[in-house]
Amino acid sequence: MNHVDYEINKELGECYLFMGEYDKARDYYHKAVECDAGMIDPYLGLAAVAVHKGDYDDALALYRKAHQVSPGEKSLAGMGMMEVEQGSYPEAFGHFSAALGHNPGNMMAVNSLVQLGYVLNRLEDVLPHLEAALEPGDTPAVRYTLAACLIALGRENDAREHLEILLGENPSHDDAKQLYAQLAA
Repeated sequence: MNHVDYEINKELGECYLFMGEYDKARDYYHKAVECDAGMIDPYLGLAAVAVHKGDYDDALALYRKAHQVSPGEKSLAGMGMMEVEQGSYPEAFGHFSAALGHNPGNMMAVNSLVQLGYVLNRLEDVLPHLEAALEPGDTPAVRYTLAACLIALGRENDAREHLEILLGENPSHDDAKQLYAQLAA
């Protein structure tokens, strides 16, 4: 393994990916893998190239390979994204949940999990993830989403508490004001 060559090839892959030159990006990511197959970033980069080319089967396989190399939120969320594209919603729900176990603040995984929660009628299973996402940095979007999910589950009093916290911190939050007004009606 040549660490310098690995870093150079990985960086070039990232640059070409950013510039939209996917074939060049793929070539450099492959070179990075040749230098060190035990690093996750080239597999994630290759998966991103596959996504941009619309090859979701290849992207899913690459996210799985990345997960074998180094299990974590990025590979899990990537698998979830590809499973959504393929219509494998229960599997995607599991992968997004697992990604949030690694990082409760992964907003892509949070948003995807909420959408799947509605689709799969599993909102109750989403609530602990939303509550955990509040801890690393209470974002208004997460609190608002939590309140909306609580309302959908018929837990208006719990939703009202979250909306009051949100409006206390941000009185001009229009969506929260509207949702709170609906509860009061």
